[in-house]
Amino acid sequence: MKLSAELKAFEVRLGHEFFQPELLVRAVTHSSMSSPTRDDNQRLEFLGDRVLGLVMAEAVLEHDQAASEGQLAPRFNALVRKETCAEVAAEIDLGRVLKLGRSEMLSGGRRKQALLGDAMEAVIAAVYRDAGFEIAKNTVLRLWGDRVKTVKADARDAKTALQEWAQARALPPPEYIQIARSGPDHAPQFTIEARLKSGEHQSASAGSKRQAEQAAAQALLSSLN
Repeated sequence: MKLSAELKAFEVRLGHEFFQPELLVRAVTHSSMSSPTRDDNQRLEFLGDRVLGLVMAEAVLEHDQAASEGQLAPRFNALVRKETCAEVAAEIDLGRVLKLGRSEMLSGGRRKQALLGDAMEAVIAAVYRDAGFEIAKNTVLRLWGDRVKTVKADARDAKTALQEWAQARALPPPEYIQIARSGPDHAPQFTIEARLKSGEHQSASAGSKRQAEQAAAQALLSSLN
């Protein structure tokens, strides 16, 4: 298989030339473009998540050999979460080469955080399948750059931080309730309310439930603080 000029340019940005170019094509193919003759990137995403996890687990252990498990876990979570994957994807302009269906194209899919994060994991798996773990590891560490060194010791996403806040006060975990959905199917907007058993609550809206939940959790944390 011969790659397009855009995908060849992406290989340069990624820093890996594929021996099996069909793996890269599959990694950048969203499910909205799948067909009986065209595989999408969902299975690669599943694998890439695990490869990334192992690379980052080793990296945080090596960087701080005196840290406890309780200190390492939030750093690890911050490095592997979808938001971080999406940041890295944006840095190498992964969105430009994604193969998307018409509805995703019209809804700005090339810039969607969740979609970019998933595709980044799929690309990691493609590198792993193409050249093995060591090459995949080196690729990930190069792309993540100084993040391993600069991630904060108390780095946590908002939902985790809110749950820990509740647990420290003997409260059950927060609830996340969808209170509204608007917009067309190809570009929905979700409004989620984060609610504590003690009565405090805040809501936020975003283009995915995951993002709306995080935003609502952050809003509630801010009001509590």
